[in-house]
Parts: sequence; C-alpha cells; structure tokens
Amino acid sequence: MTRTMKIDFVSDVSCPWCIIGLKALEAALANIGDELKAEIHFQPFELNPHMPAEGQDINEHLAEKYGVNEEQMAATREMIRARGAELGFEFGKNKRSRIYNTFDAHRLLHWAGIEGRQSALKHALFSAYFTLGLSPGAHEVLLRVAGEVGLDTARAQQILDSDEFTAEVREEQNYYREQGINAVPAVIINERHLIQGGQPITAFEQALRQIAAAGERA
Repeated sequence: MTRTMKIDFVSDVSCPWCIIGLKALEAALANIGDELKAEIHFQPFELNPHMPAEGQDINEHLAEKYGVNEEQMAATREMIRARGAELGFEFGKNKRSRIYNTFDAHRLLHWAGIEGRQSALKHALFSAYFTLGLSPGAHEVLLRVAGEVGLDTARAQQILDSDEFTAEVREEQNYYREQGINAVPAVIINERHLIQGGQPITAFEQALRQIAAAGERA
C-alpha cells in the first residue's frame, strides 16, 4: 500500500547544505519508490535577513559570522563541493564570491507554489547561485530563472515591483522560528518529525521508511 507523506522543507537558497539535503532527500524518495508518495512544500528561511541588496563578500561574511579563517573556509568549501558531486550537483569553482539578500527569491517561491512550479524554481535558484555564481537577490536573475522554469515573467515582474506575498512569507518565517527552527535545512515530516541538516541519503531513507512503517498519514 502506498503511503502519503507531507514534507515541509525549510531552507534558504543561499544555504549550500540545503541543496545537499534536498538532493539527498530526493534520492532517498527515489530509492523508496512507489511505496511512498511525498508532497514536498518549500518553506522560507533567511540565513541573513538583514543583508543589504548589494550583499557582502563571502569570506568577510563567514569570518564575521562564524569566526573561521581562510584555511577553514577552503576545507569546508571542498567538503561541500565533494558532497554535491556525489549527489549530482555542481558547486561552481570560485563562482560564489558574495552573500546576498534572498527575501525576494522567497516571495517568488511562494508564488511558484501557487502555480505548481515551486520545486522547479527552487532547484533553478540553487543552480543559479551555487553553480553559476549569480545573485539570487537580483531581479534580472530572478526573472530569467522564473522564465526558464515556465513561469510568467510579466507576472513575476509585477510581484517583484510590489510587496506582494511579503506578509505571507513573513508569517511563514515567523511560524517556523516559533517552532524552534533556527538552522537549515530543516525537514519536517507530517508536521511531527524533524530531520535537521544535510543528511546522507541513507539517513533520510531510514527515517522515511520508519515513519511510513508506523502507519502515519499526512
């Protein structure tokens, strides 16, 4: 019997561990196959909600926020690159030089959910930033990516030129923070089970099978 499962994937498009976690989750679901029907809903989280539009040098940002030095940054970048490669995702070498504000990307993702194109847009935004080094806060980038995944660019422009979906995104962000989510990715299954971090495929698969075996429904 096929089980139905609701998965809320709380993440930011500027978070490398979020795309690693997403690719691993999707691979786990593919391994399980027809035994499980999962509905993934992408929920907003801003790692740097006060980041100005022009962004900040990534090395400067990481040193200020986490106190890491260049050697530690290089080691972490290589770890992330290798994990991504294992999952079929390319982190472009020396492409990502700045951290940007991602709030407008989350507004477009909210709209894309209404249009049934949220997953496609999410993946495209990850690729735009991590593979190509483009700003996920720049409207020209957001419009281009929206068009590439089949969304109406005129409607996307209208949203970006207004404050549409601002209240909805703020409300969703506040809800997950109130639930104790302060790091991403956070994968919430059936609104009850939390898996945090860019876990390997096996960890996701084991957790999903255990929850499904318990007979839970979304």
